[in-house]
Amino acid sequence: MKSDTHKVLVLCTGNSCRSVMTEALINDLGRGRYQAWSAGSIPAGYVHPKSIETLNRHGINPGQPRSKSWNEFAEQSFELVITVCDQTAGESCPLFPGNPKKLHWGTPDPAKVTGSDANIDTAFDKVFFMLKNRVEEILSSPDYWKAQAKVEIQMCTSDPRSASA
Repeated sequence: MKSDTHKVLVLCTGNSCRSVMTEALINDLGRGRYQAWSAGSIPAGYVHPKSIETLNRHGINPGQPRSKSWNEFAEQSFELVITVCDQTAGESCPLFPGNPKKLHWGTPDPAKVTGSDANIDTAFDKVFFMLKNRVEEILSSPDYWKAQAKVEIQMCTSDPRSASA
C-alpha cells in the first residue's frame, strides 16, 4: 500500500450489510487512493448475500468480504473511522492509534426489510445509493471528510478493554 493511501475503517454492529457495502464502495471507487476495511461490534458471522448481489448489480467489486470483529483492528491506525448504523454510534469502540477522524452515517438496515424480492432489492438499492453518495463526497475531497469529522459528535468515548466489569 502506498504511503499516501488513506486508510478507512467502516464499523457496524453485525458487519454483514452496510459496512460491507461501504468498504467495497470505498475500495472500488477510491482506485488506490483509499483502502477500506469493515468490522462489527457483534459480527453476524456471515455477509448478507443481498449485499454482494447489490454491489455486483451496480458494477462494484465486492472483493472477498467476511464478517469480523473490530477487535481485529484495535492495534491498527486509520485516518478515518466511519460508523454506518445507529447501534455502533453509541457503543464504546476500541481506541484506534493515530487519533482517527470519526464520521457517523446513520443508515437504515436493509436486512430488516421483509416482503417480496422486489421490496428487499429496493431497500438494498436505496441503502447502496445513500452510501455511494456519501462515499463519493469523501472521495471528491479529503478536506471534506476532515472538516466533517471535526463537527461530528464524538462516537467512541472509551476503550472497552479498560472498562471495569
